[in-house]
Amino acid sequence: MYQAPASVAIQGFQGSFHEVAARQYFGAAPALNFCATFGEVVAQVADGRAEAALMAMENSLAGSILPNYLLLERAHLTITGEVYLPIHQHLLVLPGTTLANIRAVHSHPMALRQCGDFLSQHPHWQLVETEDTGLSAQLLAQRRPAGVAVVAGAQAAEAFGLEILAPAINDDPSNYTRFLVLECAAEAQPVAQPDKASLYFYTSHAPGMLARVLTLVASHGLNLSKLQSCPRPSQPWHYGFHADVEFGAPAQLAALLAELPAVTEELRVLGAYERGSMDFRQEFSAPVVIAGAAKQSHQHDPIER
Repeated sequence: MYQAPASVAIQGFQGSFHEVAARQYFGAAPALNFCATFGEVVAQVADGRAEAALMAMENSLAGSILPNYLLLERAHLTITGEVYLPIHQHLLVLPGTTLANIRAVHSHPMALRQCGDFLSQHPHWQLVETEDTGLSAQLLAQRRPAGVAVVAGAQAAEAFGLEILAPAINDDPSNYTRFLVLECAAEAQPVAQPDKASLYFYTSHAPGMLARVLTLVASHGLNLSKLQSCPRPSQPWHYGFHADVEFGAPAQLAALLAELPAVTEELRVLGAYERGSMDFRQEFSAPVVIAGAAKQSHQHDPIER
């Protein structure tokens, strides 16, 4: 029987998308350890301060978070699950603020990148990168600086009493972030029915070696859902590869792993787990204030596990 961890480390603070994703995956029981950096998230699991972690890896608009792939290579944790979270970014302000009043917009750099089309319509706004969407909203509510807006989710507006001046400003409504669940390998509970695995490998720097790896993946009937190259430290222009493969039966993965060592110089299984669902039915229905509305209303933003 699955037993939820007592504590989960996440990057970000109250009102962040990491918080939403963690609650969707783990439920209300675990304590959340808020961390300022992804490095601290990994360190908390590695040294036992948290039993698990949830870490963003990529966004469907802004792309991969490359430093987090390096953390995976070095941390020696195991991946036990994944979460796809629909991301709906809004422009949040103090009550009474109008578009004409805004001089600066604060948010995490990934959030700003997801809203490039909207923000480019206001070239006089100063874009200020911060460490977290939720923290940006919290600081706006606490410090109340004039002329400042933040990009964050509806959950941050509800948590800190901010207004949504411009809703759903992300460039594409189909905006998702993928998170990985991380645990210490020695303590992680085995996944009963894995159908996805994350691998790290590198090959000799010779023509055709990567193609041989990909041919093996295809020949065993696995679907390559992600391939990310990352520079190898101290080896300029040499790259390692992070690959996510999906399969119908664990025997397919085992057969592939038996043959990959012949065409790779290093091969590591970072985790085998159940792929996350992208069939979203739940809605975030916390009351938030839409700027200009006569009274408090319900802004329905879907979230997922």
